[in-house]
Amino acid sequence: MRLIKPFAGLLLLLSLSLPAYALSLNEAMSALGDAKSSGQLGEQPNGYLGVVKPGGQADEIAKLINAARRAEYQKLAQQNGIQLTDVETIAGQKAIDKTPSGQYIQQQGQWRRK
Repeated sequence: MRLIKPFAGLLLLLSLSLPAYALSLNEAMSALGDAKSSGQLGEQPNGYLGVVKPGGQADEIAKLINAARRAEYQKLAQQNGIQLTDVETIAGQKAIDKTPSGQYIQQQGQWRRK
């Protein structure tokens, strides 16, 4: 019983401190260039970022930026009276076209350097 209270207190402290380490969208956007140039993230034909090499904050960066992209794509689809998938496909092609040489893109389900 004596170990339960300190352990519960430590667990509570850890659970409260974890959100402080989460990235904001602005931080994710600032980190995106480095994550892409280091080969952790790449552009997919569906208009979203994909994790090429897991590690660091790649998952969190992709999650935050993809959520923002999805919101923007939905807004564009509504404004233009088209399907979300059409906006995603167009955005994906534009992102792949704009990707600099040496960074990763996904083609036919496989990651490759552009």
